[in-house]
Amino acid sequence: MYQKEKELSSEKIFDGIVVKLFRDEIELEDGSRGVREFIKHPGGVCIAAVDEDEQLYMVEQFRYPFGKVLTEVPAGKLEFGEDPEECGRRELKEEVGANADSFEYLGCIYPTVAYDTEIIYMFLARGLHFGEQHLDDGEFLDVKKIPLKKAFQMVMDNELPDAKTQMAVLKAYMKLHGSEV
Repeated sequence: MYQKEKELSSEKIFDGIVVKLFRDEIELEDGSRGVREFIKHPGGVCIAAVDEDEQLYMVEQFRYPFGKVLTEVPAGKLEFGEDPEECGRRELKEEVGANADSFEYLGCIYPTVAYDTEIIYMFLARGLHFGEQHLDDGEFLDVKKIPLKKAFQMVMDNELPDAKTQMAVLKAYMKLHGSEV
């Protein structure tokens, strides 16, 4: 079974605001050499915020790489070394204007394992209390409520193509309803 690749050299070839691109020369298990290009990303969080009526709070925002508005769970980028729960609570407040009494860890996902170090930490927020949004400069989004059961069906019907949203909705639904599908 293949176990490990050894880094021989590493070169940062792009140092961006969000990502850093590296090109590493590696040695494979059989002694041959290869190249791996990958992105170092600080990671992120996403939040399935569900109120007492089982309404899921989602955001709609334009996503430049796809050239269209996507519906997603609230989410945000971690700063390197930042605690995921603290980031999640901050993002929920910024994007939805909500604080949560309960903030339950649902696990994490590696969205693009072939070329990116990003890890997204997922949370279920309950006991919501609302105030004002505090969007970042240059951030434009609309908040909408969707019944959790409907969001679950939208995932199953591929109407919510964002990976973090799919996983957070599925995990939140299963956490709250077990095997009731």
